[in-house]
Amino acid sequence: MTTSPHSPATRHSPAAERNGPPILAALQRLLPPTSVLLEIASGTGQHAAFLSEGLPGWQWQPSDVDAGSLPSIAAWCEGLARVRSPLTLDVLDTDWPGVPQKVDAIFCANMIHIAPWACTIGLMRGAARHLAPGGLLITYGPYLVDGEATAPSNLAFDIDLRGRDPRWGLRQLGDVSDAAASEGLQLHARQDLPANNKLLAWSRE
Repeated sequence: MTTSPHSPATRHSPAAERNGPPILAALQRLLPPTSVLLEIASGTGQHAAFLSEGLPGWQWQPSDVDAGSLPSIAAWCEGLARVRSPLTLDVLDTDWPGVPQKVDAIFCANMIHIAPWACTIGLMRGAARHLAPGGLLITYGPYLVDGEATAPSNLAFDIDLRGRDPRWGLRQLGDVSDAAASEGLQLHARQDLPANNKLLAWSRE
């Protein structure tokens, strides 16, 4: 994976470095060769830099609710013509300023469980507004699934998250599916990835 750029603004996530390659392989299977993608909760910017490199036909629009993350995103993506300047974006807003009216994919990694449930609702509503026909909302992270055993590491992670903020925690896949369905989005594809994570693709009806 791309090494960290030399900038005092750069942040680094070991998890983003580890999960980048399997996420990229999944995206390469799901997405067409060219289009425009909006990334929600870009964090450090590592995914924007690495994943866009593996999807050279795509224009990548990174964003984050934390304006303090934007310098790190910009540092990671410096010199990458296919990556646009990062935006401050709060999924709870009813309008997403600066976001193209229609995009063909929205990618959101590791936000649903590290945010209040209202943010999942906001993500689904925003996706319904901005996805072009045939577009995909792609989410990545750990989920709880009825009828399937939950890995001990994920159970411990859930306890840790709820201890840090009672509004956080691993979500039931069924609840996320219901939230998506209420906005006209259906589960299109599900891929199990390393470290007990899942990549889910949601499409408009």
